[in-house]
Amino acid sequence: MIVKNIVIGTVIGVLLTAGSTRAQELNVEQIVRQKIQPILPKNGEGGGVAVAVRMGGKTQFFNYGFADNAQNRPVTADSIFNLGSVGKVFATTLLAQAVKQGELSLDDPVAKYVTELQRGGDIRRITLGQLASHSSGLPNRPQEYETWHKGRYTWPDFVRFLNSWKAGPNHEPGQQYLYSDAAMVLLRVALERRFNNTRFAALMHQRLAGPLGMTSTALPLPRDLLGRAVQGYGPMGKPVGRPGEEGGTFEWPGSGQIYSSSRDMATFLAANLGELPGHGPIESAMAFADEGVFTVSPRLTIGLAWQIVSAGNFTIIDKNGGLNNTSTYIGFAPQKKLGVVVLVNRGKQHAVEFGRQIIHALAQDQSQPSSEGEADPDSD
Repeated sequence: MIVKNIVIGTVIGVLLTAGSTRAQELNVEQIVRQKIQPILPKNGEGGGVAVAVRMGGKTQFFNYGFADNAQNRPVTADSIFNLGSVGKVFATTLLAQAVKQGELSLDDPVAKYVTELQRGGDIRRITLGQLASHSSGLPNRPQEYETWHKGRYTWPDFVRFLNSWKAGPNHEPGQQYLYSDAAMVLLRVALERRFNNTRFAALMHQRLAGPLGMTSTALPLPRDLLGRAVQGYGPMGKPVGRPGEEGGTFEWPGSGQIYSSSRDMATFLAANLGELPGHGPIESAMAFADEGVFTVSPRLTIGLAWQIVSAGNFTIIDKNGGLNNTSTYIGFAPQKKLGVVVLVNRGKQHAVEFGRQIIHALAQDQSQPSSEGEADPDSD
């Protein structure tokens, strides 16, 4: 009788646990759908949304809309999106890894590695840490300084700009937060030079994506992954460009956008949360990249590309990105061990706003305290 009661109790316990887990999954799905409702396509508009939620040591995926409307191809966890500025955290994680391994220092001048800049002026004062924390003083794009320049920047064009750049009251190195795509592209080149002129794409694969098993993350997309690339759409839902197409200000290998899937980015998220056994050194580098480097305001500190948004006892570490045909977000609350990835193949959809809302809602749903309000996101 005692044995029978134990068996019955065990079965009931298993059923209750399964029921509770299922209810929790349903509640997460309800929260995600409710929060992203404003960016779901309507009335035949193009685009879709891939969301990954990491909570309780597990990952759930939620997919909506189409990767390509014309092909009637739905969004899946393996659809590959242009990450936009979310891709910056790959360069800064590589930087953090190199610092942790004693291969370079945040205080190293960038001209130490990019020797073409040793004949420049103010560029020689800029450090790797300043490039990574948006405190270098460099403009977002070179055209903001060289207003006369037309078209994209080749490497010689970029070197000319950097050597001629002069700091001013609003862009002194290390003295203010000034979001800069140019700084992050220069950081990629510095990393290439430090590691024997190894292409940035190869560095990313060898030191991060490969070890973590992120098989759908690349720069640029190889032919075997192009079939899973989403079609990008403009803010009004019209197609923009071709799937997997690189664009932007700069025109040399390794200067374009990084592509990835929500499944791969969920792995990257889990590693940032310290939840991937066997990857201690990478997780240690990620924790270093997450630390504050430059204080913008009492509520906003910049790490190595990451934004650290604090309110009361609740902190979100995140990064958003966007172009005219993509809107992206990755963020996590380290003390709650939860995080979110939001990938949208449509421009100007404010993924950062909805990603943060999901994190706050999930934290509250776990009966844990959340914060009120959000800091302003950076430029895409």
